[in-house]
Amino acid sequence: MATAAPAAPDTDLMTPGRRKAGMILCLVTIVLAVLDMNIVSAATVPIVRDLDPVHGVDRLPWLISAFALAATALLPLYGRLCDSYGAKRVLLGAVATFTLGSALCGAAQSMTELIAFRALQGIGGGGLMSVTMVVIAQLKGPGKGSSAKGSAMGGIVAGLGMSVGPLAGALLTEHVSWRWIFYVNLPLCLVVLVGVALAVRLPRAAGRGGLDFLGSALAAAFAVGLLLVTEWGGKDYAWTSPTILGLAAATLAAFGLFLWRQAVAAAPVLPLSLFRIPTVRLGFAIQGLVGMGMIGAIVQVMLYLQIGRGVAPTTASLYLIPMALGMTVSGLGVGKLLARGHSVGIFLLAGAGFSAAALLLLGLSGPDTPLWTVMAELALLGAGLGQLIGQLIVVVQQAAPPQQLGVATTGIRFFQNLGNALGAALFGTLLARVYENGEPGRSMGAVRSLTGAAREHAVESFTDAVDVVFLTGGGVLVLVALLVWRLRVVAGASLDGDEGGDGAEQAAAEQRVAVAA
Repeated sequence: MATAAPAAPDTDLMTPGRRKAGMILCLVTIVLAVLDMNIVSAATVPIVRDLDPVHGVDRLPWLISAFALAATALLPLYGRLCDSYGAKRVLLGAVATFTLGSALCGAAQSMTELIAFRALQGIGGGGLMSVTMVVIAQLKGPGKGSSAKGSAMGGIVAGLGMSVGPLAGALLTEHVSWRWIFYVNLPLCLVVLVGVALAVRLPRAAGRGGLDFLGSALAAAFAVGLLLVTEWGGKDYAWTSPTILGLAAATLAAFGLFLWRQAVAAAPVLPLSLFRIPTVRLGFAIQGLVGMGMIGAIVQVMLYLQIGRGVAPTTASLYLIPMALGMTVSGLGVGKLLARGHSVGIFLLAGAGFSAAALLLLGLSGPDTPLWTVMAELALLGAGLGQLIGQLIVVVQQAAPPQQLGVATTGIRFFQNLGNALGAALFGTLLARVYENGEPGRSMGAVRSLTGAAREHAVESFTDAVDVVFLTGGGVLVLVALLVWRLRVVAGASLDGDEGGDGAEQAAAEQRVAVAA
């Protein structure tokens, strides 16, 4: 008996115009996610003044962390949902959740409400960033390098959002109201919802495999525990306090149980077989280290400008513009060169080298370093990050089995978020320890109120501490360069110029590895 021909995939309906519209919608979605992860930091004072002038300052850490905690905790589950139900459905659900959270945040009448609504917004925000990368990969056209260009643009937009988020928040808060940092999302979210629903056509999911809710809960517990340890340790509680030690022990236990669950679950949220693919394993590690170095650089530059040089917070945000421009120019250039068949491995290695050099140069900054020099070094850092961000996602997506595209993509975002948390904590602790050696008993916050010789000595101690942090960050990026070199060795032709074909041979090889595992 004759069998019916398989149905054509939905992407056959994607005209070039629809494909371009889908890519634009994806980039807008990434902007929404990254801006909201960083935009609140500029509006904390007006929020506290309006909602809780007495106790609001004590609850600010939860306001800042609620979004990141919720977004990171749900990442592994988002990947499995994409592979089981299709990326388009999951993206629409994430955008709808983010929209509802944004509206509720803008209408919040107390700090408790705002913190809870920020967590709801973060649940959607985690999907906006990660699921969008899956959609970009599935929207890729048949032309050479299209996937690399799409993900590279996504990475550039993410970096720009991280750079300009604090500035956008400061401008909206100063000239309109802090509530508009949330309300401004609503029309953009509605455009994305309608546009994705009408214009985007993606391949149907292979099947509705079971969802590992226990594994998702353990992953969330581990991620939240790690983020809280890094957020509280050395600030709200001493590193050796019972609170931090107990939380660290619970986090390690959750991690161990998560590994066990992934080994026995029928449909794990982060399959351990992915880690047996060398390209994927190295890609996860490199992305985590890049996240650590990037967040450390941005935070420490802002501290250096405000405390060490006396620059106002809003003005300090403007110094991140050269970094954003460097990312844009280098990222666009890389996209064009990749489309012509150049090796992605060369750009990854150059990006790590540029970023390491920029951080090492920033490590030579002092109280009298010309600010234009700092801006030039930030532009160099942006040029390096523009070659790194986005490209690693493409490498991991190409190496992962097609049926695990979602979990591989959200996995690399998961490791970047964990790297961000560890970087902020480790660099912050290092900064505090080195500063305390030069200024025992005096907090960094008191530097700006000092005068005369006391201020000069405190500023010198602070810049010395920041230099140590930058030099350490440069060392992290040197390690990234070494891992990228190793990645080029294990990935072979997929990184060294043979990306123009359909990738069938590489995908088949990687799938055999996963099946054998």
